[in-house]
Amino acid sequence: MSGFLELQSQAEALLRVFIETADLKKDELIVFGCSTSEVLGKNIGKGGSLEAAQAITAGLLAVLREKQINFAAQCCEHLNRALVVEEELCRELRLKRVMAVPYPTAGGAFASAVYRSCKNPVLVEEIEADAGIDIGDTLIGMHLRPVAVPLRLAIRKLGEANLVFARTRPKLIGGERAKYTLE
Repeated sequence: MSGFLELQSQAEALLRVFIETADLKKDELIVFGCSTSEVLGKNIGKGGSLEAAQAITAGLLAVLREKQINFAAQCCEHLNRALVVEEELCRELRLKRVMAVPYPTAGGAFASAVYRSCKNPVLVEEIEADAGIDIGDTLIGMHLRPVAVPLRLAIRKLGEANLVFARTRPKLIGGERAKYTLE
């Protein structure tokens, strides 16, 4: 169990660094993808762990709730990469809700753990998040706003899983005469 407590602590620490680096604010939205198989050093989809997922979820949600940052957790491809969100966020953003309940074998261990840790969880089909953390190469890019900008942090792994961090920015419009700051 001490390994899972370490995962919880690492997840909390990496999220704190990310929030500061990405300059995330209250009420912004972050999307997570997580392969617990990859975290535990196995191939994605081949050795998920609900216990590891619960530890990671506990670390992430503690920080998110403290900072009042919204979140979405991506399910695996067996649920078409639907996302777990709080029902209140679904209503607020007028998201398209879909019907399913994630389980470790259909949705993934991480999405299952997040779903069971939410106050009023629902699944939505898609979202455009302000930032994202991909734990274990789960391909969260489809749920980020255009334009995604990769961030490089000193933290490169959670357990054995690769970490990819991204923040989004508004599209730059105009041509050579366009300015992007008020003079």
